[in-house]
Amino acid sequence: MPDEKRFTKATWQIMEQLLEVDNLEDALSGSLETIVKTLGSEAGAIWILDKETDRLSSLFHIGPADISNITIENGIGVEGVVTRTGKSIMVTDAATDPRFDGTVFDDSGLATKTMICVPLNNLHDVIGCVQIVNKKDGGLYDNDELQLCERMASLAAITIDEKGLIVETGEKKETLAALCNVTKEFVSGDNVVQVLKGINLEIYKNEFVVVLGESGCGKSTMMNIIGGMDFLTDGTLTIEGKDFSHPSDRDLTEFRRKYVGFIFQSYNLMPNLTALENVQFIAELVDDPMPPVEAIDKVGLKAKVNSYPGQMSGGQQQRVSIARAIVKKPKLILADEPTAALDYATSIEVLKVIEDIVKNNGTTVMMVTHNPEIAKMADRVVKVRNGRIASIKRNMHPLRAEELVW
Repeated sequence: MPDEKRFTKATWQIMEQLLEVDNLEDALSGSLETIVKTLGSEAGAIWILDKETDRLSSLFHIGPADISNITIENGIGVEGVVTRTGKSIMVTDAATDPRFDGTVFDDSGLATKTMICVPLNNLHDVIGCVQIVNKKDGGLYDNDELQLCERMASLAAITIDEKGLIVETGEKKETLAALCNVTKEFVSGDNVVQVLKGINLEIYKNEFVVVLGESGCGKSTMMNIIGGMDFLTDGTLTIEGKDFSHPSDRDLTEFRRKYVGFIFQSYNLMPNLTALENVQFIAELVDDPMPPVEAIDKVGLKAKVNSYPGQMSGGQQQRVSIARAIVKKPKLILADEPTAALDYATSIEVLKVIEDIVKNNGTTVMMVTHNPEIAKMADRVVKVRNGRIASIKRNMHPLRAEELVW
């Protein structure tokens, strides 16, 4: 398709997303995805200005680098210059451009070579910018591509102004776990299958992060590596700043026992133990557990303490498994498809419990799911595609579990 027709099609797609918007965040992220795909680019980001701190933060980004915890001083770097001046910039060689600051994508594993950066100008002031990085074919961006980005940014800024988007960037979050250029390979007969192909991701303290992706994309493998249930092939894993890439057996046992809790799709309860006994069994593994009865009470099953798994519904069993996870008072809970076997009403009850854990226990929860609706209650949504991070989106206004519908 000639460029003119391709750009016209992209413009119409963006207009449909932004002018007929139901969910502003989805419309903005969808528009960015359209631009990145149309221009054949490696990465892109929408930066929003926090006027109180005079810093930019990434609202949504696409590409292999995790920039969701990076903020930029307004006026510094290409992104800051564009936001400060309200004028577009097209970078042909980042290495020699004095306006370029490599602390954004480059420090996260993506070498920036070329770039388009355009302001989000809502006619009153500049509220941020749209940034597109590196053509996959190694070519340079041209003026037609710059104009397409400017049209998208103009529509986006007007829509943000009309919808009253409020962004509270807050302070930089503390990193709990970090994956840096992590790969994972499996040997299958005479072949080597690479499941993870260079993952860069930070998990923050006291956040609810949802990981989405098709079956076989690597999302569960990534989570298992973070939880010490699988091992990376290359790259680094750090837990609170400590290198955990190749832990000793002793360190691994201590980590899994005391630091992390697990919630599985299949519940994994011991059938010959009551609900309370299932939780007590896990509590005995740690030095300072939550009282098991308190853990049972937190998931709303005080009346079922003496019931066996076979005497409980699927949702009740899953809540026992959650009680088993929180009784250790872990810093991190990993949940792999915890609602996949449950109906809608029961799923919402389980999600309410998880919501409460993040809000009131200060625990980080990382959930893998196929259900995109659950992502609406997350602080951040990570999409994995073909063993790589495809995008990371920060929800400014997460829904409550009881507001989800599917």
